[in-house]
Amino acid sequence: MTKKKILPTVCPSCGGHTQVHSLHCNECDTTITGEYNIPPMMLLTLDEQAFVTKFIKCSGSLKQMASDMGLSYPTVRNFLDDIINKLTKLENNEKSI
Repeated sequence: MTKKKILPTVCPSCGGHTQVHSLHCNECDTTITGEYNIPPMMLLTLDEQAFVTKFIKCSGSLKQMASDMGLSYPTVRNFLDDIINKLTKLENNEKSI
């Protein structure tokens, strides 16, 4: 089984945010090119994305997440607050472009 590649959201040369330049359909061999911003949710780290997914699966219950993760409620709440702040900054940067 081939390991899927992870979309790089940070430039390895300068650390800037990357953009998608083209999309390709393997089914019909169609390629779409242009300048497309990466959605803010995809700019989160893999751990942050996993946290958001778990949050949704737990119906937004931080108490349940804390229990499942073996962490305290305040620790889980702080992690969520950090993600909220990061998304807010990313969205504000996107609006200013």
